[in-house]
Amino acid sequence: MIDRDNILIVLPYLSLLFIGLMMVASASIYVSEDIYGTPFHFASRQIIFFIIGVFATIIALSTPSNLFLTLDWVILIGSFILLIALFFPGVGTEVNGSLRWIRIGPINIQPSEVSKIALVIYISGYCVRRLSEINTSLGFLRPLAVLALFGLLIMSQPDLGSTLVIGALVIAILFFAGISFLQFSLLILLMAGLAAIAVYLEPYRYIRFISFTEPFENFYGPGWQLSNALLGIGRGDWFGLGLGNGLQKNLYLPEPHTDFIFAVIVEEFGLVGGLLVIFLFALLILGIIKTSIKALELGKLFQGLLTFGAGILIAIQVVFNIGVNLGILPTKGLTLPFISYGGTSLILFMFLMGLVLRIDFENKTIK
Repeated sequence: MIDRDNILIVLPYLSLLFIGLMMVASASIYVSEDIYGTPFHFASRQIIFFIIGVFATIIALSTPSNLFLTLDWVILIGSFILLIALFFPGVGTEVNGSLRWIRIGPINIQPSEVSKIALVIYISGYCVRRLSEINTSLGFLRPLAVLALFGLLIMSQPDLGSTLVIGALVIAILFFAGISFLQFSLLILLMAGLAAIAVYLEPYRYIRFISFTEPFENFYGPGWQLSNALLGIGRGDWFGLGLGNGLQKNLYLPEPHTDFIFAVIVEEFGLVGGLLVIFLFALLILGIIKTSIKALELGKLFQGLLTFGAGILIAIQVVFNIGVNLGILPTKGLTLPFISYGGTSLILFMFLMGLVLRIDFENKTIK
């Protein structure tokens, strides 16, 4: 399935996976040693997640994409059940005050990550079935009702970051499917207003939002994460300190292998390394959007919308994660796709890429 036409997808995708495995091993050494007494606990688990992700990719590559159109309701309901299950006693696992994981033996499942993929598939299918209605009041409000329900459950964890991601994702797919610019603008304003209210009503969110503008003034308080991230980025200069030589990951920078792994990349590989990662993501997203447009040209609306949604989801998380690391956006716990440590995120994004490659294959072979 790999040829010169989809190399724009495959090459950056494989490169980002390699960078992710390498940087999780480097960024997590001190944290892993401190918690588990071994430097490669997180690295070894990430390799296991990667292997599972390979199988997930193969499954997606082997499945006709129209099957996901048939099963989109089933996938959505399954995701909804996982979100509900979090709140049952003994099912959800609370970490750092957030109820976001379901632990099954050694495996942690994060339902909010599953919901992102489920919503991409469902909203794409909905737009296919109701294309002539999405500009009407009822046709426009139905997917928003689904979004509101999922957003409420995710906010209850609480997880404002993932709520904003799914909101932006659903709005982008609806706009691409043909809702009016007025409807699009109203949704953007509504989401911005609700986000502002959510920040204002929770003191810890408000403090975090205010402190990101001047993190060094709150160095030993809410600005601790961002201040150490910026110190690491500053140390990186043009070409970095070298792989494994970063200082901030030595128990100064919180979550160096997850939320703030981009800061470790820049510290160890410099501005050049950071720009290379951004360039690879840009190439990947461009390749995905080209696949989406090709599917639409062939009259495959579901495949076109699904692929577009995949590209937008990756783009949103990249912008959020890197924006947080650079101090452009307030601190939120969102992974950098294919690079950050985390089983649910890595496996699901690899599955999503399998869907994209399957659709690219169908574009060439199924007329």
